[in-house]
Amino acid sequence: MVKRKRILPAGFEPLATRYWIALFTFAAALCILFTLYSITPFSKSTVYQLPLHADESIQRCAALKSHAGPSPDFHSRHQSDRYVPGTPPTLLTNARIWTGNDNGTEVIEGGILLDKGIIKEVGILQPSSIRARFRDALVEMDLNGSWGVGPTPGMSGANDGNSLKGVAQPWLRSLDAINTHDASYHRSISGGNSLSLNRGQSFVIKLRSTHEKTPSSMLLEPPVQVQLHTTRSFGGFVPWRHIKHACARVYGGTRMDTTWAFRQSYTEAQKLLHEQDDYCTRVEANEWEGLGRFPEDLKWEALVDVLRGRTKVNIHCYEAVDIDGMVRLSNEFKFPIAAFHHAHEAYLMPKTLKKAYGETPGVAIFASFAHYKREAYRGSEFAAKILASHGIDVSFKTDHSVHNSVMDSRFLTFEAQQGHYYGFAPNLALSSITTTSAKRMGLDHRLGYVRQGWDADLVIWDSHPLNLRATPRQVFVDGIAQLEVPVIIEKEEDMQEAPKVPDFNREANAALKWDGLPPLEQEKVTSDVLFINISSVYIRQFGRVQALNIPTYNASALFRAGELICVDNLLSCIRNTYGRTPRIVNLHRGSILPGLTLYGPSLGLVDIGGESSTNDGIISSPPLSSLVKGDHDSRDMLEAYVFGGVTTAIAAPVYAGLIGGLGVAFSLGVQNKLERGAVVKHVTSLHVRVSYGRGANGGGSLSVSTQIGLLRKLLLGSGNQANGGFEWFTKAANGELPLVVEADNADIIASLILLKAEVEATMLRKMRMVISGGEEAHLLARQLAEAGVGVIVSPVRSLGRKWETRRILPGVPLTNETVITKLLNHNVTVGIGVKENWMARNLRFEIGYAAVQAGGTISKETAIELGSTNVENLLGLDSEAEITGDLVAIAGGELFEFGGKVVGVILPRLGRVDLFGQ
Repeated sequence: MVKRKRILPAGFEPLATRYWIALFTFAAALCILFTLYSITPFSKSTVYQLPLHADESIQRCAALKSHAGPSPDFHSRHQSDRYVPGTPPTLLTNARIWTGNDNGTEVIEGGILLDKGIIKEVGILQPSSIRARFRDALVEMDLNGSWGVGPTPGMSGANDGNSLKGVAQPWLRSLDAINTHDASYHRSISGGNSLSLNRGQSFVIKLRSTHEKTPSSMLLEPPVQVQLHTTRSFGGFVPWRHIKHACARVYGGTRMDTTWAFRQSYTEAQKLLHEQDDYCTRVEANEWEGLGRFPEDLKWEALVDVLRGRTKVNIHCYEAVDIDGMVRLSNEFKFPIAAFHHAHEAYLMPKTLKKAYGETPGVAIFASFAHYKREAYRGSEFAAKILASHGIDVSFKTDHSVHNSVMDSRFLTFEAQQGHYYGFAPNLALSSITTTSAKRMGLDHRLGYVRQGWDADLVIWDSHPLNLRATPRQVFVDGIAQLEVPVIIEKEEDMQEAPKVPDFNREANAALKWDGLPPLEQEKVTSDVLFINISSVYIRQFGRVQALNIPTYNASALFRAGELICVDNLLSCIRNTYGRTPRIVNLHRGSILPGLTLYGPSLGLVDIGGESSTNDGIISSPPLSSLVKGDHDSRDMLEAYVFGGVTTAIAAPVYAGLIGGLGVAFSLGVQNKLERGAVVKHVTSLHVRVSYGRGANGGGSLSVSTQIGLLRKLLLGSGNQANGGFEWFTKAANGELPLVVEADNADIIASLILLKAEVEATMLRKMRMVISGGEEAHLLARQLAEAGVGVIVSPVRSLGRKWETRRILPGVPLTNETVITKLLNHNVTVGIGVKENWMARNLRFEIGYAAVQAGGTISKETAIELGSTNVENLLGLDSEAEITGDLVAIAGGELFEFGGKVVGVILPRLGRVDLFGQ
């Protein structure tokens, strides 16, 4: 019998065979796993449980990879994160729109639709009942200020501007100090400014009022560190953070101390950054054994974000040495700088700026605010023009602060206007307070342009914003109109274009050549000078200003040794040269008008306000003449003369208490007080000051009633001593010289009016009392007129910084009157003064601003009088009848507008004409 072989299907194995193969395979796998386990770190422990903080740590580490800035889908938004439900849409039509595009050169005609807090459409839209007849421009933003942390009015209970507890304190947050009751918010908005960046760990705030009335509700794109109810998942993008550094000598330290403090702080931050990175490396490797919580330190976390490139760093620096040090710091620790602030010497070192780590920093500067301390001494009005020529971004700023008595964010546009006047291109000047600032803050994805999807933050201007006369008609923030009942003054059609400005190339080159301190020399001409192509001539007559009748064509004026010989057509004036060859100056339809007389308490006595070694000092004895120091070569004095048309100054001693000294009038056209005509009048007036918290001699504090009582005793003879200088009070009581009282508060001014009446009743003589300052004088306009009390208004742009000046009239567009117009309407004699010496050069523009605010009710003659004959008459420099006095020649326009340039000063007292750059 034959056995048949069993045939099995392909791939089929007996059960036993498969069993042994499987067993062998499993055993081999166990051996392999055991071998791998024995060589891994996990072999030393059996089982390890994930820590409870594992999820949080994973999210924290993932967040470190997030980039700063908007997410890619930001512009797909349909409403703003700051949209207020119930805000109605607004359609602006018939507007010229400065979009910010094409480097600030694009201007289109059309309309803008605002809805849900953003710009929905730009261009040709359907008409609506809401119309904007004039130019529509961007809302402004100030890169540097102290809104909220130093609120207006200033009081010690709300002063949180600077901490003095250390040089470098990156853990301090300005958000923790912002006061929502700052009265300057709304005033700043009325000037077209809606946004600010403050100090410390800085935060961008929109200035409009919110329903919550909290600092947090004012924040724009707050960093995740302060966002409420946020998670650690950011979608790969986080808002920019901001921080402000201050270099140089701060809070008692030397430059070396400051630099070391920064280097030490960044070293600590660098250590923390490395700890975090090492930690996250282990998290990503799933190495949890012995791994604690994510390393962090509130003291240094802000600087860690700087090193990670997620913080915009702004640095408060002035001089080359300081800017250079910060550039080195940025390269040592590898972080970019968004902008240098103040930066008065940045224009002298553009190549150094370009050596900073990463992108070239921008520069946030003042237009003409300089010389007030050593670090700012070389500041130049041509800085913006020079920096722009090197491709460096320029922003203008105000340093808005309750401690700054003259710079206010409401007038940020004035900074851009001045920059343009001194040669900064008009597109860049507008960008400097809009698009450039937005870019430097990392917010140009939503601010700085009129584009679809950008925030509905707009200003409707009544004329081109670079005109001195420009005023907002309405301001929108988040699509919400901010001016409830704006006061509107119609402007001329020619105001719709940027003003034509003079050529300052020669002066800008000189500023570079002389490291910011050009000599500002004048050509002194004692022979004939013939001014041709004149549009108007004004002279002093009988203590007033009058216009001379001149030909409408080819009008000319001939001066010989400073004396006016002829005002007629060109041929007639040439005949009066009698064969002499005159020096000919073409004014290009400019003007000749009286030189300005400046009242500034320390002009000629203080060179650099922050340096006591350059100043005359504070008086401590009874009234003395102020012309002891009498510097005629100070930068402020020279610039007031050459650029500002100021030919005479009346100064009083610098004093801290109630009793000041005697004023003196002197010429700015001389080199020292020994020159002929240097002193115009040795004693002009007696000066005192009455205010809250004022000490008798700068120490302690006297009540207002005590101060008034002391003045009463001095004026009525109680305690007068012939050898003590108090006899000048008797002269003031008798009306022999004016008593100038620095006072702002209406209640104090009322007490002074009563005091004047009491002294007059006793002495049977009329006193000549003048109020200097007078921010609240409008409240007593009728009483001042009846009492015969004049007012020198200073500053012209009322700020209301102090409690005693809180009741100001800010002017258009908030009020239809200012303190000046209210006083003039009641026939009060009004002059204009300045608070600080550097402002002397801008007296001409302050007069122009006062005229603008008057809405056409102030004539050219009255405007000139505000800065000349009125000041002279009030302060005891009585104008003699029928004399021309000093005159100023302006080329290309008017003294009180941005078109005119001072090219000469006529000085009959000195027998010559000074020419500038002719």
